[in-house]
Amino acid sequence: MDEKWINNSVELTGVLGGRPVVSHMSRDEVYYIFPLCIHRLSGASDTINIMARRSLMEQVTPRAASKITVRGELRSFNNKTGRGNRLIITVFARTISLAEGEDANQVTLHGVLCKPPNLRRTPMGREICDLMLAISRRYGRSDYLPCIAWGQNAVEASAWPVGTGLEVTGRIQSRKYIKLENGISVEKTAFEVSVITLHLTEEK
Repeated sequence: MDEKWINNSVELTGVLGGRPVVSHMSRDEVYYIFPLCIHRLSGASDTINIMARRSLMEQVTPRAASKITVRGELRSFNNKTGRGNRLIITVFARTISLAEGEDANQVTLHGVLCKPPNLRRTPMGREICDLMLAISRRYGRSDYLPCIAWGQNAVEASAWPVGTGLEVTGRIQSRKYIKLENGISVEKTAFEVSVITLHLTEEK
């Protein structure tokens, strides 16, 4: 099995939330980006940005409001333009297919902690731990992916040092927040993996 599928695997099923638009070109290949809207059981929804090659889009040609399944990898990009979020999170699509049935949001990651965990509590007293996981990619590259653990998982993870190897399963969530920029309140969206299970591994 290819390393990318071992370290970083995402499967999403949801509704196309907007028309695909050209993102960039690399090695003579055009890449598109589009939003995928995925409903939670709670009734809330997450909107995840999907990146895909034009050749892949042409195989499916999804239209607005189409339900599709995307399989691929969770990717990060360090935005140095000074505009928008500093850390850009997208799903890089390997396959896209038309779908039916319930929405799905499943992520499996294998990596290492690259920052000290940050344990905090909600106003209601529930423990939350912020984790930053480094996931190896080919050619010496890595993705840096924010994760949030809850409850007992949060308490246990808060004691782990940088370099700890982890296997994480969960779902990608989008979260709105307000940030002051030059005295102006600006709404932004953060993306992170909401952790369901955490397991220590031997990876360093």
